[in-house]
Amino acid sequence: MAIYELLNLGFQFLDSFAFIVLATAGLAIIFGMMGIINLAHGEFILVGAYATTLSFHAGLPLPLAMVAGVVATTIFGIVLERTIIHRLYGRLLDSMVVTFGISLVVIQLTRIVFGNSLEQIGTPFGGISYGPYSYSTYRSVVLATCAIATLVGLYVLFTRTDFGVRARATIQDEETARSMGVDTDRMYLSTFAIGSALAGLTGALYAPTITMSPELGTGFLVEAFVAVVVGGPSVILGTPLAGGLLGLVDAVFTNLGGQFIGTVFLLLTAIVAIRVLPDGITGLLEDLREKWRRAE
Repeated sequence: MAIYELLNLGFQFLDSFAFIVLATAGLAIIFGMMGIINLAHGEFILVGAYATTLSFHAGLPLPLAMVAGVVATTIFGIVLERTIIHRLYGRLLDSMVVTFGISLVVIQLTRIVFGNSLEQIGTPFGGISYGPYSYSTYRSVVLATCAIATLVGLYVLFTRTDFGVRARATIQDEETARSMGVDTDRMYLSTFAIGSALAGLTGALYAPTITMSPELGTGFLVEAFVAVVVGGPSVILGTPLAGGLLGLVDAVFTNLGGQFIGTVFLLLTAIVAIRVLPDGITGLLEDLREKWRRAE
């Protein structure tokens, strides 16, 4: 394979890795730590993307417009958690039905208020040219850097801070955590707000690269669920490993046969993962760790 084809594959991998990690992080936190299957995750991303685009067209510089998108989605998530979601903890199937309904309502409200499309923001930073090829600097470098920074930030937050200890204690044993003085209700609200903010961040970062339509969240939801199935519920361990594996699968097969073939092989990978690794990569690593402990 020539050097230019290798570079093209590398940029495609960074693009796919960033997309999968950013689309999955918020969903993995809300599912893995709270047991809520949020079928409205794509519409949380929609809120972030629309708030960013509207703020930009109102005159804000793009970085500030992105901050506005994250803030708007966080507030949206907090309002939903306080009014609806907090009634669904421990009710897995009910959470799926209710969040699917929320998804439909948000899509239709968006269409009624803003129409079928919004004027798009131009993609910044131009492209990188190499031989006969070129690739978007924003998608391959900027978004990949943001994805890695997000993973590092989540690792520090949930493993190196007092908030992370309290949040994990709440998820593992709510009654014991409450008896130890942890405000579990506040922990659930904070964790859901973080998941919402990450979805808003995804929408804000991708607003300059996608067509603004009420159905844009659907394009993120499939990859996000595939990544959660393959990686398992742990956002610290499962999301980056699933992002790396699925990003490589998508990059290789998209280069060979186009976007449709890449998506087909992503879904095939998810089917194989469900069959071979029912608890995802995270479950496999936990099993191996347990075996090593017993062997010692």
